[in-house]
Amino acid sequence: MPTSRTIARVALSAILGLALAACGGNGQAGATPTATSTTSPDSASRATAPPSDTAAPREEQMNIQITINGQRLQATIFDSAAGRDLLAHLPLTVDMTDHGAVEKTGPLPAPLSLDGQPDGADPDVGDVGYYAPGNDLVLYYGDQSYYPGIVILGRLDGDAASRIADMDGAVTATVEPRTA
Repeated sequence: MPTSRTIARVALSAILGLALAACGGNGQAGATPTATSTTSPDSASRATAPPSDTAAPREEQMNIQITINGQRLQATIFDSAAGRDLLAHLPLTVDMTDHGAVEKTGPLPAPLSLDGQPDGADPDVGDVGYYAPGNDLVLYYGDQSYYPGIVILGRLDGDAASRIADMDGAVTATVEPRTA
C-alpha cells in the first residue's frame, strides 16, 4: 500500500509535469537537458519503478546485458509497457552519444509504449531510461533533474553507472537478454 509520502510525490510530479507542459518546454528535441541544480533522492518529483502497489513481482522483471567497449554491464528492466517494448526489440545495437557528462543516449529502432507512464521523471544515477521525444535509450551515470518525456525503464546493476561514467565520448552498446 502506498504511503502518504508516495502519494504526495506522485501528485506533485503530475502537477509539475502539467506546469512544465503548459510552459512549452525549451523547444529542444532529441536530447534531455543537463542538470545544473542539485536534486535530492527524496525529491517530490521523483519517478522510479512503479509504486509498490503496482510493481510487478520480481520474477516478471527482465535482466539484460549491455556490452560497451568489451565491458559487460547488467541491468534490470521493470515490467511496464515501455519495458516490454524494449525487451521485444532485443537484441539490438545502439550508437550512443554523451550528453552533459550525465547520460549516454542513442536512438531506438521504434518508439516504446508510454501506456501507464507519467509525463516525465527525475532519474537517479544508475537508471536505464527512455527519452520519448527523441526515441532514445538513456543510461544515466550522472545527476539529471526532472524533465518531461523521460521514462524510467529499469536500473543498472552494481557499479555499472560508474563504469559508464569512465567511458569518454560516443560509444556503441549491444543490448540483449541476460542469460544465466
